[in-house]
Amino acid sequence: MLIISIAFANFDCFMNDIKILLAEDEEHLLKAIQLNLELEGYSVTSVSNGLLAMNAFRSNSFNLVILDVMMPEMNGFDVCEEIRKSNQSIPVLFLTAKNTSEDKIKGLKLGADDYLTKPFNLEEFLLRVQILIKRQQNLKTVNDIDFYTFGNNEINFKTFEIKGVEGTKIEITKREIALLKLLIEKKGEVVSREQILDHVWGKEVYPSSRTIDNYILAFRKYFEKSAKSPQYFHSIRGVGYKFTE
Repeated sequence: MLIISIAFANFDCFMNDIKILLAEDEEHLLKAIQLNLELEGYSVTSVSNGLLAMNAFRSNSFNLVILDVMMPEMNGFDVCEEIRKSNQSIPVLFLTAKNTSEDKIKGLKLGADDYLTKPFNLEEFLLRVQILIKRQQNLKTVNDIDFYTFGNNEINFKTFEIKGVEGTKIEITKREIALLKLLIEKKGEVVSREQILDHVWGKEVYPSSRTIDNYILAFRKYFEKSAKSPQYFHSIRGVGYKFTE
């Protein structure tokens, strides 16, 4: 069971302006989580089913979404999938009584940022909330910049030119630039195939997983010292792809 207690931490002052959407169908747990989040200074909108969660999300602006998986009207997986159709950047944390790898993988594929199994430790929960919010607050959207460097590599998002490990400048395609932007925006996070399809290809075109793999292989050829031991562009089997530096 979740322990109802005050877990104070050294959060930054901006936390007081953070808005959280909480969807949980167990009333006592919903109230306990809301109480502890509010004690930390967060503004919490709480709902008891997935349909209400979607209505609240469409009507308000939030910094974090916390979803129970098993909910009436609309389950957490479906809510997350709908959220990701319009918003790729807002952090999503799943709460679930299920502890199977299949459920975790499904959640990550749908675009979740973290996954916590019930019953959970309150301090761990609050720490994960803090980490997700800080990650979003500190994220510098790649769409706002024209130039990005990592290692000895350079990407010019305006001209579609890159300079890779060989030191020569080459021009890449618009779709390659779009995928690079997405991966770098979500640096350190696994980006699912579904997210890539929606963001880079759109809903009318459905390339195979092999097509996306080929793009990642191309990025390794451009930017990695060793394509077999990548430092920046990683494939996470059964889940998606990740950029790190």
